[in-house]
Amino acid sequence: MIDLGLTKLGIIGVVALIVIGPEKLPKVARMAGTLYGRAQRYLNEVKSEVTREIEMEELRNLQKEVQDAAQNIKSEVENSISQNMAEVESAFHGSTDETSPSYDHGTYGAPFSSVTTDDLARKAREFRRKKLVRNSAIPNWYKQRHGGRQHVTSGAARVARFRPRGPTNSSFY
Repeated sequence: MIDLGLTKLGIIGVVALIVIGPEKLPKVARMAGTLYGRAQRYLNEVKSEVTREIEMEELRNLQKEVQDAAQNIKSEVENSISQNMAEVESAFHGSTDETSPSYDHGTYGAPFSSVTTDDLARKAREFRRKKLVRNSAIPNWYKQRHGGRQHVTSGAARVARFRPRGPTNSSFY
């Protein structure tokens, strides 16, 4: 900015007093102050706008870099998955050599072709039963003996179940 010292401001003030006159000097000084304030606000707005534009450009560049990196990673993963799938399919369908590892054995070492649908259904039933037993905190025999809930009841059904029955002498009106 302009380097204004105390002496320079004093000289400007004396010249303004002589040129403008003592009657109009306060109005002119007020006007000069408001114009100076407007100029400062305008410069600050321009600076902030330029800074905002620069930051937006940097963010766009960063977004482009991240998208490129994500696209590269995605393509690498897809290539890796397709290669692994090809290896698994070739091992599953083709080679039965002793040198290549065999991936076609199910649970307990039996080949998948010997597993029947009955075995799968039985295993599914056992899994569901064991899961229910694991997730249940209270055994069924205890619930039956002590009157615990065996199944879920809705709120309306519980209200209807425990609502007192019998004649009521009071009327609504």
